[in-house]
Amino acid sequence: MLTLLFDGIAYGMLLFVLAVGLAVTLGLMNFINLAHGAFAMAGGYITVLLMNRLGVPFLVTLPLAFLGTAVMGAVLEPLLYRRLYGKPHLDQVLFSIGLVFMAVTGVDYIIGSMQQNITLPTWLQGRFDISWIGIGKYRLFIIVVCAALTIGLQWMLSNTRLGSQLRASVDDPRVAGGLGLNVNRIFLLTFAVGSGLAGLGGALGAEILGLDPSFPLKFMIYFLIVVSVGGTTTLTGPLLAALLLGIADVAGKYYVPKLGAFIVYTLMIVILLLRPQGLFARAGGGK
Repeated sequence: MLTLLFDGIAYGMLLFVLAVGLAVTLGLMNFINLAHGAFAMAGGYITVLLMNRLGVPFLVTLPLAFLGTAVMGAVLEPLLYRRLYGKPHLDQVLFSIGLVFMAVTGVDYIIGSMQQNITLPTWLQGRFDISWIGIGKYRLFIIVVCAALTIGLQWMLSNTRLGSQLRASVDDPRVAGGLGLNVNRIFLLTFAVGSGLAGLGGALGAEILGLDPSFPLKFMIYFLIVVSVGGTTTLTGPLLAALLLGIADVAGKYYVPKLGAFIVYTLMIVILLLRPQGLFARAGGGK
């Protein structure tokens, strides 16, 4: 039981890092980016290709996955995404889902449809057996890395000048621009960081979640659950939602494999019926 709980927490932390960029773009930038999973897939493939074809050590590929997808986000934001800011959400959904299918098709054509595998370093393989709980070394590594990222991101949004500038730019771009803030640059940087976090999550999750061209489609619903259930006004909500989703998914697949997904969706529906604006929405609703 405790082993399942530990694995569920690790899975939930991984889902949070994968989805937090979507929470930021949706909650702070008011943009529905369903192509978020494509950046996660890109980070996973960066890690796989660097390790399997060039022999780059696993730990070295992680910052490269972040930087690579952050650069992609920085290029695509002014080139494509910025044109959709302020447009109806349906336009944003259709645009971003189109990017997903383009990414899936492109990766399938260039790399192939086979599942990609990586070999973790020896020190991340196996598990610690302590009393009646087995702690997977790689899952413990994921928890530590994701917890550090969560704390750092929360601190950045709450206590830095960039976080204040971002909130001001979202609340009223015209006033923020009149005060001398470069709103476009702030949005570009925010989008790039969100894309980079998705890529890092994809790199960390390649060994656990599996990686193939359908990755963005398979996990799109999980990202949306984390954001919709957790709410988008704070990072605490998506974090709690990701942990609940991870624990419920792992426990459901272990105890009732045929009903695993049913349990997750039932939990989502119950929470949204009780808290339509998410677990940690501001009083009166959120954005």
